Amino acid sequence: MPGTNLLVVGNPTAPYLKMLAELPNDINIAVGNRPEAFANLGAEADAVLYCMNAGISLKEIWPVTKKVKWVHSMSAGLDTMLFPELVDGPAVLTNARGVYKESLGEFGMFGIFYFAKDIPRMRRNQKAHKWEQFDVDMVDRQTLGIIGYGEIGRSVARRAHAMGMRVIATRRRPELNDGDPFVSKSFHIDDRRQLMAESDFVLVCSALTAETKHLVGEAEFRSMKPSGVIMNLGRGPIIDEVAMAKALQEKWIRGAVLDVFDQEPLPESSPLWDMDNVLVSPHCADHTSTWMDDSMRFFVENFHRYVKGEPLQNVVDKKSGY
Repeated sequence: MPGTNLLVVGNPTAPYLKMLAELPNDINIAVGNRPEAFANLGAEADAVLYCMNAGISLKEIWPVTKKVKWVHSMSAGLDTMLFPELVDGPAVLTNARGVYKESLGEFGMFGIFYFAKDIPRMRRNQKAHKWEQFDVDMVDRQTLGIIGYGEIGRSVARRAHAMGMRVIATRRRPELNDGDPFVSKSFHIDDRRQLMAESDFVLVCSALTAETKHLVGEAEFRSMKPSGVIMNLGRGPIIDEVAMAKALQEKWIRGAVLDVFDQEPLPESSPLWDMDNVLVSPHCADHTSTWMDDSMRFFVENFHRYVKGEPLQNVVDKKSGY
């Protein structure tokens, strides 16, 4: 597709944008984080790259675009960038789904071992110079329940299965898990309480949509084992944070490993900061030394598919939001 016009919505000084040099020579590019940066090329734009920490919303520049055929998000989550004109319009939307799955898979296992080996107790005792032997758990034969079995969930499941864990998972269409070597039992999302009741560790990694907001609330926490641990690597609002704080304070469950929150940054007033049974990660479980380069590399490869007229990877169902 010669002479493609590309709008890059993001910080013009971002180091990963150096990869734009790998795009075809006849491409026209406008880069910026203010609407006026796209005043000239916007009306002729064929494609839009929406970058990390763009500084402006895609909706702000949308009125200047007239014939965009493809929008790509460098993030996997799309809940903050969808708006009616994009959702209802003809432009194809793709995202970075799966680009960060390996680092998140490792973090998921770290969260499991954090509580199985009682790392908080080790650290407390070390700080107090206290020699206190205690029993630790093996994850072998324990159950990991995954709410939202997508790329992240499968990455954790593969590792958990290799460690001898039993993996169970929810999907909108449970039959899609048939034949999956890592999942021993599948549930519909409406049966999530049953999954949580069977699980020693519950991993939440669903996409955030109108249907999944507060998907895990008080009833779900009350269904968990007292020894159960909740982990969230999806989006903060999927969990009702007030209900979770209550469950943790009143010891309905053992603990929580959280990389995402209802409000980010997590407010200083949040009770989660001071709970000794909560591990707070500042939404950086996938922030490896190459994470932005990895996402940009995926876009470059997808762009070459676009100009060749080949099927794009990671096409999103805009209506469902993932």
